[in-house]
Amino acid sequence: MGRKVTLATCSLNQWALDFQGNLSRVLKSIEVAKSKGARYRLGPELEICGYGCADHFYESDTLLHSLQVLKELMQSPITTDIICDVGMPIMHHNVRYNCRVLFLNKKILLIRPKMLLANYGNNREFRWFSPWTQPRHVEDYFLPRMIQEATVPFGDCVLSTIDTCLGSEICAEMWNPRSPHIDMGLDGVEIFTNSSASYHELRKAEQRVMLVRSATNKSGGIYLFANQKGCDGDRLYYDGCAMIAINGEIVAQGAQFTMDDVEVLVATLDLEDIRSYRGERCHPHMVYEPKHYHRVKVDFMLSVGEDVSLPTNQPIRWRFHTPEEEISLGPACWLWDYLRRSGQAGFLLPLSGGVDSSSTACIVYSMCVLLCQAIRDDNHQVLEDVQRVVGDTSYRPEDPQELCGHLFTTCYMATENSSESTYSRARELASQIGSYHINLNIDMAVKGILGIFSMVMGKVPQFRVNGGCARENLALQNIQARVRMVLAYLFAQLSLWARGRPGGLLVLGSANVDESLTGYFTKYDCSSADINPIGGISKTDLKSFLQFCTDHFHLPALRSVIAAPPTAELEPLANGQVSQTDEADMGMTYSELSLIGRLRKISKCGPYSMFCKLIHTWGESCSPSQVAAKVKHFFRMYSVNRHKMTTVTPSYHAENYSPDDNRFDLRPFLYNTRWSWQFRCIDDQVTCFHMLFSSTSMLLSESYGNWTSFP
Repeated sequence: MGRKVTLATCSLNQWALDFQGNLSRVLKSIEVAKSKGARYRLGPELEICGYGCADHFYESDTLLHSLQVLKELMQSPITTDIICDVGMPIMHHNVRYNCRVLFLNKKILLIRPKMLLANYGNNREFRWFSPWTQPRHVEDYFLPRMIQEATVPFGDCVLSTIDTCLGSEICAEMWNPRSPHIDMGLDGVEIFTNSSASYHELRKAEQRVMLVRSATNKSGGIYLFANQKGCDGDRLYYDGCAMIAINGEIVAQGAQFTMDDVEVLVATLDLEDIRSYRGERCHPHMVYEPKHYHRVKVDFMLSVGEDVSLPTNQPIRWRFHTPEEEISLGPACWLWDYLRRSGQAGFLLPLSGGVDSSSTACIVYSMCVLLCQAIRDDNHQVLEDVQRVVGDTSYRPEDPQELCGHLFTTCYMATENSSESTYSRARELASQIGSYHINLNIDMAVKGILGIFSMVMGKVPQFRVNGGCARENLALQNIQARVRMVLAYLFAQLSLWARGRPGGLLVLGSANVDESLTGYFTKYDCSSADINPIGGISKTDLKSFLQFCTDHFHLPALRSVIAAPPTAELEPLANGQVSQTDEADMGMTYSELSLIGRLRKISKCGPYSMFCKLIHTWGESCSPSQVAAKVKHFFRMYSVNRHKMTTVTPSYHAENYSPDDNRFDLRPFLYNTRWSWQFRCIDDQVTCFHMLFSSTSMLLSESYGNWTSFP
């Protein structure tokens, strides 16, 4: 009997409800796995219909079409002589489950429903699915006649081949403190599989790899991790990272960010390495569960007879991307998926010359770099998609700058309040990345709108520096910002028409996560766009990203962008120089905002809890009264402006403290902005600190006086 098994896992760029495309990508992955000698192939979670179907899971059509795709897979000659493990929704006893379906040679072997659902962060699985709540329990599932007239095991069971035993986990089950692989390993299961739809967040990959390694580090075994990749229709980017591990060591690593729609990892591993590893760690008396897993037996081997000469995969060191590289790659891949699937011809960005819009421009340029590299690597799908987007079947990009000129339009919209420095920075950056750049002045439009108001109301609003009140000052800033939004959409619709090219452009937004948190942007200004690649990224990370782009992409224009103070340039200049800065307007620094955002979302802090934590964190630089003032100021801004999040542009999800109102951060948008009870608790605590400080000072003074009078 052979003892070396060849197994395959994959990352697929699936698209919600794209049943035809999803079918072709699943078949392609199986074909590649077989060509590399694999006898088992694992795919991502819900790969047949796509993970992001959301409320479409309620529709019977989604269930029907998933079964139709399953039938196509089972009847395809590509799927013969390999165990195929695919993900799809299935209804059992009128209850909808998120399932794995394992089949071999046109016969379904078992159906394993998900037991521990993901219901945190962006996940809402309890809305559409029920968990299988009966450990080690198996029932008969009556297959639809379109598949085959038979019953198959449905439940918490494992697959027993002639030479080994294999058990399934589904995504969040690996992250749970009671992961199924623990009990399965103690019951003799040697191969664990995890089909995931795990989305990207900055600095998350290391935790994912650690969990895969730890799954087999304690009790041995092989662990296969499959994941979705790409944008399947919403704010999330699924970042691949397919991997294979044995006994706590990674032996195969997939890409985290790539333009390839199908990536297959194959590894050959020795089952005897598992048995030797477990020899001194796992003994029968360690199995505390009296009930064993139901084993579905199949007359099939994952190993081959003569395998002595077959080499096995050896441990490798995982190479993690830096956060700056993640920002460069993840949003770029997300933008490309969105562009090619939307049917549009490119992007338009209002480029102000500041950190945020420059970061968005650099992400688009990074996308062009990735596309050119994929084309050089003979990725025919990418070349075909590029030609379709630019409307030229003979086009082949020469370099990223040239491609950027076809796909990317930037526009500097000046007013009388714009400085020469931002104009120069925008022009230089556009030149270096190769975008089609437009310079225009919007004063005529602003004055025309104000003229209508003055004619109707008989009053002319003034900026604060010219004697106007705060309401006038804010309204005059907002009208500039909103005119830019209207013009951005006009140019997005007609600029290609004016240049004699087909199609329209997607408008890109460029508000960062910290500004969204405080509402430091004008509702329906340039932050209102089709999509925003940096809406989930902090200002601090964006500055580091621009420094990375300066060196990595050789963009010296970014040095002046990084050095300049962030400003909206909506108030009059003072002697030709910027008089308005973002941090002065917000009343706190971006680094302070980032910390407050993490406490609010990740640490689940309200005003009082946040104050109690920050008096220690900021204790060396701020008094309790100053900390209280900052916390109150933040929550006033946050609650006054929360309504803006209900209309904010769909943004790439990258941070776990994002205030995205769509499904990640569900809060009211009409608050009592006085926070009277909460702020009174803070004031009481500040008073206690002052009393304690005064008492301590008096004691020290008395002690000091006694000490000096001592003979």
